Order: sequence, then structure tokens, then C-alpha cells
Amino acid sequence: MRRLPPISYAIIAYMLLAFGWWSILLLRKNEEAHVARVDKLAIELAVQKRIDQPSDFRLTENYRLLTERFERQQRMILGEALLLVLSLAGGIYLLFRNLGKEISAAEQQRNFLLSITHELKSPLAGIRLILETFQRRRELKPEIQQKLSTNALAETDRLTALVNDLLLSAKLESMYQLNREPIDFGALVQDAADRVVLKYKGANVHVDIEPDIPLISGDKPGLTSVVVNLLENAAKYSQPNPVIHTTLQRGGESEIVWTVMDNGSGIPDREKNRVWNKFYRVGNEDTRTTKGTGLGLFIVKQIIDKHDGQIELTDNQPRGTVFRVYLPV
Repeated sequence: MRRLPPISYAIIAYMLLAFGWWSILLLRKNEEAHVARVDKLAIELAVQKRIDQPSDFRLTENYRLLTERFERQQRMILGEALLLVLSLAGGIYLLFRNLGKEISAAEQQRNFLLSITHELKSPLAGIRLILETFQRRRELKPEIQQKLSTNALAETDRLTALVNDLLLSAKLESMYQLNREPIDFGALVQDAADRVVLKYKGANVHVDIEPDIPLISGDKPGLTSVVVNLLENAAKYSQPNPVIHTTLQRGGESEIVWTVMDNGSGIPDREKNRVWNKFYRVGNEDTRTTKGTGLGLFIVKQIIDKHDGQIELTDNQPRGTVFRVYLPV
């Protein structure tokens, strides 16, 4: 989060010091007034000959009442000063917290705009280049045509996935409806693992699916998005040599447990609770090298919640990240 300008801290410090100084002045004025009242009372009692010597004055009921009044006023001044300082501190805390959220949201939106711009321009530029190649060089060898066509389709799939993520993230916050059907979750995991191996050359994906995993009732497109996002993230953030272990097993009679473990750089503890936020990405967009929009884990969390499931994020050993998903049978 960006820091506030130094003038803001200077103003806050001045206000706190001013409150403290006013409190000290009030205490001194009250003490001066008390001394004046005591002297006046002592003179009155002496004139009225109600005391024989000055030392007797402090033993009188009048002096005791005057002292109690003074102490009560001192406590009241200290209490009000403390209340004002606490109120100011509480107000400053709330202001900083809300301002921090606003700045963080603005940063996330800025990062999203930067990343989405790159994500859109890159495949569009690739598709345009391929089309221009076909247009200028009509007599291409069949193998070159096949390669260019495959690349164009891959870029088109990338654009389609991006648009689908954007639409799905918008639906999840308003009108997303689960179209439940019996789903073989193991088949979803295996299909997604095969796609990752094809998409990320060099990725080493180990799939371990326990036999006789029961079917679950869920939304197939949504759960497919969950599986693809987590496995592709594991490969994307574990470059250059991704090693991914994914297991699917029973978690008792009422749930299944799907685990994805990678050997990437991991996620710092301070950011583990923030990665589920929309548009949030670990690190800074200006220095980040991996592609993404910050929508993947937001979509994953929302869909799992809508299926009454849970997801855990922990550290892998010796390095990397572990995602563990619990879904009811």
C-alpha cells in the first residue's frame, strides 16, 4: 500500500500534541483556581476565628470538601482528555484503514487494467501477424500452414478463456446459478492435467486418483474452471521446470478431497488471505513476469463456496504451494 504524504502525519502529530498541551493547561488552571479558593477559605476562617492556627485549616470539613471537588475536577479533565485522544486515535485508525482499502482497490484496478491490456494485445497481435502472413504469402508449405493455424487457434482459445473468466467473475457477484448434474470429478482432473501437459511444455504432472471415487452433484462448467485454474496456476508459477502432484481421494463418507501441490516460489503468509480477492495478484504489476488477470483464485473460491465446499492454502515443502479442496458428495 502507498504511504500517505508526510504532511498528513505532521497534521496528526500536531493535533495529538495540541490535545495534550490543552489538557496540561487545563490541569494547571484548575490547580491555580484551587489554590486561590483554598487561600480565600483560609482567610475567611481566620477572620471568623473558626481556626486557632494555620495548621488547623487543613483539618476542617470545608477544606476536605474543597479538596474533593478539586480532585474530582482533575479526574474529569483527565478523563475527557483521554476520551478525546482515544476518539481522535480511533477516528484516525478508521480513516487510515478505509483509505488503505481505497488505495489497495485502486492499485488492484490499475494492475488489472495493465494485465488485461497485455492479455488482450498479445493474442490479438499474434493472430494479426498470422493472418498477414497468410495474406502476403499465399503459397505456404502445408506444414507451415498447419503450424500457423495451430498457433492462431491457441491464441483464439486464450482470448476465449479470458473473456469467459471476465463474464464468469461478473456473474458470480450477481446472478450465477448452479446447474447441478452428476459429475465424475476424477475425469475433470485427468482432462485438465492432460491440457496442462500440452500447454506447458516441460511440465511434469503426477495424477493420483483413488479408485471408486463417488460422483458429486455440481455445476460442470464451474468445477471445470476450478480444476483448470488451479492446475494451470501450478504450472504457470512453477517455471521453468514445473513439478505438480495432484491427488483425489475420499475424505470420509460425505466428501472428496482434491489436492494440488507445486514446486513454485510459494505465496507469502501476509498475502495468503488476499489472493482470493478479485483482481488481486501477488507482487507488483510493474515487475511481474507471469501473465494473469487476478481473477482465477477469485473464481475458484466463489464457485467452491457455492458448492458448499472449502479450500485451504498452505506451503509445500521444501518450496511451493498446496491447495486442498473439500467438496461434499
